[in-house]
Amino acid sequence: MSFDAKAFLAGLTDLPGVYRMLAGDGSVLYVGKAKNLRKRVASYFRENLPSPRIAHMVGQIAAIETTATRTEAEALLLENNLIKSLAPRYNIIFRDDKSYPYIMLTRAEFPRLAFFRGAPDRRADYYGPYPSSWAVRDGIHLLQKTFRLRTCEEAVFANRSRPCLLYQIRRCSAPCVGLIDRDSYAADVQTAALFLEGKQQEVTRRLAQAMDDASARMAFEHAAMLRDRIQSLRQVQEKQFVTSAKATDVDVIVAVAESGLLCVNLAMIRGGRHLGDRQFFPGNAAESSAPEAVAAFLRQHYAAHPPPRRILVSPAPAADADSEVTAAALSEFAGHPVSTGNARGATEKAWVAMALQNAGLALLARRQSAAQQESRLLALRDALGLDEAPQRIECFDISHTQGEAAVASCVVYEGGALKKSDYRRFNMRDITPGDDYAAIAQAVSRRYAGLAGGEGRAPDLLLIDGGKGQVAAARAALVELGLDLEPIGVAKGEGRKAGLETLVFAGNREPLQLPPVHPGLHLIQEIRDEAHRFAVSGHRARRGKARRTSHLEDIPGVGLARRKALIACFGGIAGVRDATADQLAEVPGISRQQAEAIYAALH
Repeated sequence: MSFDAKAFLAGLTDLPGVYRMLAGDGSVLYVGKAKNLRKRVASYFRENLPSPRIAHMVGQIAAIETTATRTEAEALLLENNLIKSLAPRYNIIFRDDKSYPYIMLTRAEFPRLAFFRGAPDRRADYYGPYPSSWAVRDGIHLLQKTFRLRTCEEAVFANRSRPCLLYQIRRCSAPCVGLIDRDSYAADVQTAALFLEGKQQEVTRRLAQAMDDASARMAFEHAAMLRDRIQSLRQVQEKQFVTSAKATDVDVIVAVAESGLLCVNLAMIRGGRHLGDRQFFPGNAAESSAPEAVAAFLRQHYAAHPPPRRILVSPAPAADADSEVTAAALSEFAGHPVSTGNARGATEKAWVAMALQNAGLALLARRQSAAQQESRLLALRDALGLDEAPQRIECFDISHTQGEAAVASCVVYEGGALKKSDYRRFNMRDITPGDDYAAIAQAVSRRYAGLAGGEGRAPDLLLIDGGKGQVAAARAALVELGLDLEPIGVAKGEGRKAGLETLVFAGNREPLQLPPVHPGLHLIQEIRDEAHRFAVSGHRARRGKARRTSHLEDIPGVGLARRKALIACFGGIAGVRDATADQLAEVPGISRQQAEAIYAALH
C-alpha cells in the first residue's frame, strides 16, 4: 500500500517539530526537523527532488510520524537525540559524543592552571574549547613557561614544605611556600587570562611597561625575566600561521567529498588564535553532498556543544527550511546572536582555505589507510588459507597481577578499523587465581553465549593471545556452545620480541610463523596489542578499586561503627586480616559469631 501524502499533509500542523519517515517494516528511514512541519514534509513530495538519494528514500516511505515542539531549538535537540538513538539509514551521522577540552583557571587565593574536560561551571574560569587535548597541553606548557602559574592539585599545594621541581626549572613561581606574594601572583594570573582571551598586544604592552619600570628601579634581574616573557610571546605569535588582530571566536566548518568519501573539518579560532583542526568522517554519507554534510554537522554538533558568535561554512548548506531553522536555534542555544555564512576578508578566507586543505589531506590519508588495510587483509587470507579476506576479527586477552583482579578483553576489528563500540571487558569470577585457561574459556563463553542463541554476529577470524593451552580452552568453550569457530592463538616469540610470534591452531595443524615483515602479521600484532592494552587498563581500574575499597564492607553485619572499631584496634585492614578469630572477638561490639564470619571472609 502506497503512502497517501496528500491526506497526511492535510492534517499536519504548521508548528516547529521533528518528523520520522518509516519504511514498510517499521524501520526509521530518516529523522528531520522543521521550522514548519507541514511545509517541510510537503517539500519531499514535489516533482523535482534535490538528489536521487532523497528520491529513493521517498519511494520507500510507508508512514510518517511527527512530534510538534514549542521552539526551533527544541526541535533541533529532539532531532539530534533521535538520530543518535535510532541511527536512520538516510541520515548523515556524526558520532562525536566527547566533550572538548578547556584550559581552566581556578578561583582560589593562588589560582591553579589546569586541563579540564566536561561541562564548565562557575567555580573557575574556562578558556576554549580546544579541538584536541594536545592543543590544551601545549597552551598550558606555554603559560607555565611564560607566567609561571602553578598546576599542582590543591592537596599537594596545601601540604608542600619546599618548592618542587617545576620551580627549579622556572615553570612555577612557588606560591605554595611563599616565594611570591599574593598580589604579584594575581597580576601574573590576570596577564595570563588576557593572553588566553586573545589580547596579545595588550599583554605585550603591559609586560614592556613593567620591564621599563623594573629597569628604572635598577631591578635588572626582574627586568630580564620580563624580557624573556615578551620574547616567548612573540615566538608564539610567529608560530601562528593565521592570527586575527581582533579577539574573535570563530568556528570554521568545511566539507569535502571525493571518490565516495566525505570529510568535515572543524577549525577553532578562539581569541583570534587558530587553535587547530579536527576531522570527522560521518556515517551514511557515501551518496551525500558536501552542502548536506555541512548542514547535518551544524545541527548535530551544536546541539551538544556551545556555538561561537560566528561560524564560517564552505560550501554553504542549501537555502531550505533546514538551514533556516539552524541559525535561529543556534542563537537560542548560545544566548547571543550566531551568524553562519561565507568568509569575509583576507583573514577569514585564509582560515577557510586552511580548513579545506586539511580536509583534503585527511581524505588522502584515509584512502591510503584503506588501501593498506585491504592489502593486509588479503595477505592474511593467503597466509591462513581462508576462502575470503576476513572482514570482522575479534581478539581476546587476559590481564591480572598474580591472579588478582583478572580481567578479559575482547576487541573488534571491522571495516578496516578497530571498532571500539563493540569492545567488551569481562571481570573473571569463580576461577582459580592465575588460571589463564579457565579465564579464556569463561570470557569466550560469555562473549558468544548470545551468538549461540541466534543474536549478534560471528567473527570471520577469532584470535587468542596465548599458546596451545589457551586455544584449547577457547575451542572447548565454543564446542560447548555449539559454535563452529576455530580460534587461532598468537603465541609470543623468544624474549617476547615483536615479529617472532607464532600462530597456533586447534587440532593437529602445524603452527605457523610468518616473516616479521609480513603485512598480515602486522595486522595481527596491531589487534593483539590493542586487546592487551584494553585488558590491562581494565585490570588496573579493577585492581585500584579493590585496593581502595575495604573488604570489610562486603561482610554482612559489619557496618560503619564496627569497621571503625576494627581499624582502630588493629591499625588498618592488614592488621584485621592478620588477626585471629579470638582476637577479633575481643573488639568491643564484635560477637564471637561475627568474628568468625569476618575471619572467614578475609581468608
